Amino acid sequence: MSPLYVVCVARHEYLASHIARFFESDEVCTVGVVGVQGVVESTRSCAPDVVVCEYELLTTQPLDEWECDEVLRKTPIVAVSLTRRSNELVPLDCNGIAGFLYLPTLDSANALKLVRAAAARPRYTPGAPTFTGTRSESLSADAPR
Repeated sequence: MSPLYVVCVARHEYLASHIARFFESDEVCTVGVVGVQGVVESTRSCAPDVVVCEYELLTTQPLDEWECDEVLRKTPIVAVSLTRRSNELVPLDCNGIAGFLYLPTLDSANALKLVRAAAARPRYTPGAPTFTGTRSESLSADAPR
């Protein structure tokens, strides 16, 4: 199994490096980048499986460039914070976020579990056929006649 590729982004180089070191393991290859421009540029060489982003960057910076990027807009985001616990979040700030972690209380085993879970989330692919019926319609369509 090849390692997951995770881009760790923060407002400052020190924080980006810290987050990248925290999530690095035998199963996760990380790179630390600074700011929205840094994360957009990082996708030009290799598409990440997950983006781990400092929560404060997500809530204080315009994300238009990120949201318009073909790779990033389909990549799961895990928000991390050194200062806010999950019960202190503004619900609208978490729209589209695969997970939220309060870094001071997190251990590496649980961090790895969350990154794996975020990477395994189904992704929307434009043009892919979807079934719009109900589960009972699907079951009855498969039933012998």
